[in-house]
Amino acid sequence: MWIESTIAVRFMRQGRAQTLLILVGIAVGVAVIVFVTALIAGLQDNIVARTLGTQAHIRVEAPREANRIAPAPAGTLQLVLEDPRPQALRPINNWLEARDVLDGLDGVAAVSPVVSGPAFGRRGEAVESVALVGIDPARYLRVIPLDDNMVEGRLDVGSGNAVVGRQLAEDLGLRLGGKLRLDAGGGREAIVNVAGIFELGVRELDARYVYLDLKQAQSLLALPGGVTVIDVTVDDLFGADRVASRVRGLTGLQAESWMESNAQLMNALSSQSLSTNMISFFVAMSVALGIASVLAVSVAQRTREIGILRAMGTRRRQMLLVFLVQGAVLGLVGSALGALAGWGLVAAFNTFGPKLFTIPMPAVLVPAAMALATIAGVGAALVPASRASRLDPVEAIRG
Repeated sequence: MWIESTIAVRFMRQGRAQTLLILVGIAVGVAVIVFVTALIAGLQDNIVARTLGTQAHIRVEAPREANRIAPAPAGTLQLVLEDPRPQALRPINNWLEARDVLDGLDGVAAVSPVVSGPAFGRRGEAVESVALVGIDPARYLRVIPLDDNMVEGRLDVGSGNAVVGRQLAEDLGLRLGGKLRLDAGGGREAIVNVAGIFELGVRELDARYVYLDLKQAQSLLALPGGVTVIDVTVDDLFGADRVASRVRGLTGLQAESWMESNAQLMNALSSQSLSTNMISFFVAMSVALGIASVLAVSVAQRTREIGILRAMGTRRRQMLLVFLVQGAVLGLVGSALGALAGWGLVAAFNTFGPKLFTIPMPAVLVPAAMALATIAGVGAALVPASRASRLDPVEAIRG
């Protein structure tokens, strides 16, 4: 093997210009793979983080109400014209048992019961439609990091306190310590103290959400002791569908994952991943073709040298390995330079870029890109290596 490596290095030295060009080509290709892959991964992580910063991975609710139609007597043709049944605000039956089941489910990281419903927020003559959200802070903060989004005051929803969205505070002219009248209909009203103002970055939520203590929200919404939603966070973000299916099977409740409620986002993420894979494939193909062309020219230019080596006793297997080693060395050295360049591009983007998000550098990305380029180099060397090993020594020396 040492002999094959020595001969391969000599051949590479003899074609320095060609070798340098192919090394630059490989380096550029690998740099593109590393940078684009890291960029798309960082973009996807940022999009998912922003999306799930305001919602749970899985929402568990009571089953939807449906009309039940009495069966017609045998031999009777029944024509049915029905309107969809209205979905009233309903609590989850036996939600404490459901919560305990979810707490012990594999893959579930956090569970938070929530009661939510519509109301009106009043201050003076100003009236806004709001969504009351009653929470248990200790559990809820493990699902939604609301405390990280506080812009004024503190997250305090006990003892008649509430926190409101920034847009709602501006619309009603509220400030810290101000009073907000909540009217949930049916004579159920409460005056709460604004203890904090949050900004989730979603205008609809910042303009409507009012967070209260769980018991106070239950009282306002006429759901004493009940909850309308159980929010769930899972360990495997992209395995939320599987966990939601298990929740439906175990509890009989309606469970919707973030992947179902954000179908368009999932399509966009899948398209981005597909485009990244296609870019990597075509760049690897260009690298392989470049290596193959250089080695093919090398075989054509060094036919006499190959014939002499064969006449001196170099076996076909050894000659085959010479060019395979050459392809592997080209791929490895070029990919190392490209990986370094790609890492530099990522560092430059994070330092001098628009600062919209940070590109992570996965630990496996650089070794994977280098392995891909090296394998492409060896694969590209197969045809010229096979041709060189089959050359007849006498005809090669005469030619």
